[in-house]
Amino acid sequence: MNRKITREEAIKILYSMDIGNVYDIKFVQEYLDHFANEDSDDLTFNIEAIDINYLDKTVLDIINNLETIDKKIEDNSKTWKINRIAKIDLSILRVALAEILYNELIPNATSINEAVKISKKYSADESYKFINGILGSVCRSL
Repeated sequence: MNRKITREEAIKILYSMDIGNVYDIKFVQEYLDHFANEDSDDLTFNIEAIDINYLDKTVLDIINNLETIDKKIEDNSKTWKINRIAKIDLSILRVALAEILYNELIPNATSINEAVKISKKYSADESYKFINGILGSVCRSL
């Protein structure tokens, strides 16, 4: 099981939930079933590499605490409202904040570092600075 891969899949799941405006833990299993049964040459998804316990906990923490997490994002993003933040950046922030606020096993610095790395891979060129700034601000306020 690979936490880095699982974290990326959690972000993809959250992104899909946000696009559909459907926040339901059942979506995790549907997502995994879909990609596990996909006949393709896409080697980016490996069901055996997924830490299901971490994935379920993280997504459930976000679903159960979405208002709190989003308020932390908005309070620490200065002039940006939630609806103006790119959906991929919002998903990255939500996963990182779920770890920071609700997962004592993951150091805050690791959550921030991984969020920055993922944003460099999936988001706009300068988004990692925005994400790093918000997460750093939240951690300083805790």
